[in-house]
Amino acid sequence: MTTEDSKTAESDWWSTAIIEMEPGVIRYRGYAIEELIGRASFSQMIWLLLRGELPGREQAELLDIALMAAVDHGPQAPSIAIARMAATCGLGLNNAMASAVNVLGDVHGGAGEQALEIYQRIAARIEAGATLEDACAAELEAFFAGDGRFLPGFGHRFHPVDPRAPRLLEMVDHYAEQGSVGGRFAAIARTLETALAARKGKAIPLNIDGATAVIYGELGFPAPLARGLFCLSRSVGILAHAWEESQSGLRNKGPLPRERLWRYDGPVPRPVPEQT
Repeated sequence: MTTEDSKTAESDWWSTAIIEMEPGVIRYRGYAIEELIGRASFSQMIWLLLRGELPGREQAELLDIALMAAVDHGPQAPSIAIARMAATCGLGLNNAMASAVNVLGDVHGGAGEQALEIYQRIAARIEAGATLEDACAAELEAFFAGDGRFLPGFGHRFHPVDPRAPRLLEMVDHYAEQGSVGGRFAAIARTLETALAARKGKAIPLNIDGATAVIYGELGFPAPLARGLFCLSRSVGILAHAWEESQSGLRNKGPLPRERLWRYDGPVPRPVPEQT
């Protein structure tokens, strides 16, 4: 192998279309960093790195709205509570943040991705010829006929109506009126909400996960990225809470006050048996 071939093989160890870098040069998707600084916002950079091109102004604004809306939900959210507990254990901010982000899984953090998957399946049914109402009804039937119990993106254990969701849909409507997005996923979410209420006999309103899934769908993001974007968004609240707790001076603060211990439901007191 020639020296040139060896260099080529080494450079091919990793290949990426995201960043080009050499001494004195940094380019993201072909754009020089010094030209992006002061011209591109953080949300525009997120879009550029994930999608390959810079977004339009309205697209970036709508992405920013979704990211802003989900930054925090207080210490009753497991990720925030874990960030605060980790900080009292003497961990640095990066460790506290990592501990918190690691619990953003299918149950806490994954509903946006799951909701968008449902919306996209409904959209596929419509493209195949079904009406909006029939497509929503069929998807609901399929969901509950399987292992589904709680429809992702709907209902909230804390809020009777999640105050973030209606406003987010208002913003989608605003950008749809401008022609920046099509409004298809907003219509799907609203029709699904109506069909779910009819099926359950009570209103189960859209929540933050369902509403941000609408935005990510309108903007053309694949469903798995909805979870990654939620992690980026919630990391802001995680950082704020970890920093605040780190300044409190408290040590080893657990999930319950010391005077309120857990309920023990194991065996009654018993002697250790003699060894035979």
